[in-house]
Amino acid sequence: MELLSVNVGRARPVEYTDAPSGTSGIDKRPVEGPVRVEAPGPKGVAGGGVAGDAVCDLRFHGGDDRAAYAFAREDLDLWEKELGRPLPNGSFGENLTTRGLDVNGALIGERWRIGRDLVLEVTGGRIPCRTFGGFLGETGWVRRFTEAAAGPGALLRVIEPGEIRAGDPVSVVHRPGHDITVALLHRAATTERALLPRTLVAAEWMESGLLEAARTYAAKYGAA
Repeated sequence: MELLSVNVGRARPVEYTDAPSGTSGIDKRPVEGPVRVEAPGPKGVAGGGVAGDAVCDLRFHGGDDRAAYAFAREDLDLWEKELGRPLPNGSFGENLTTRGLDVNGALIGERWRIGRDLVLEVTGGRIPCRTFGGFLGETGWVRRFTEAAAGPGALLRVIEPGEIRAGDPVSVVHRPGHDITVALLHRAATTERALLPRTLVAAEWMESGLLEAARTYAAKYGAA
């Protein structure tokens, strides 16, 4: 398992964002390392945890629970075939492009060590937005990505900061004792909401927005 690339984006004016600034950093490109990754701070105040990466809409992105975003090269390859276009590392706005790591099968709360020092913890999966759709330029993209079997990629918090670079090894150093994966939580939050109460066994590690959705649903409808 390895890190293929570290990807960062600059803030650029775009027409396809609802960010108050009118800018987006979704267009991420691989950079030479080492790149520092650390906990950025509270959601709504802090940006992302990857040095040099612009987070332009703090209402929905950035903060400690969403310090970084990982996507598997294997899933980019599947999308390349389906879309009929090249998708270089960073094409889905991911900070970390991995190979050999089961990103969507990772458990919420699972921890990865990348390189010598960095330890990240899985908090959830990406919920696609208008900016993502506009950036890809594919008709019906938000729905298509949401419903895809390939999976959403993983949101991550920083447990131990560190510097990383392309080629660093990735290892799974902890797996919690439940069965809630990134893919399952994504389905629960989008297409199969009756699963949301079940995901609360992972509440300790879950990204705050997804946790709020699960708790609200469970309070209203009860257990699945």
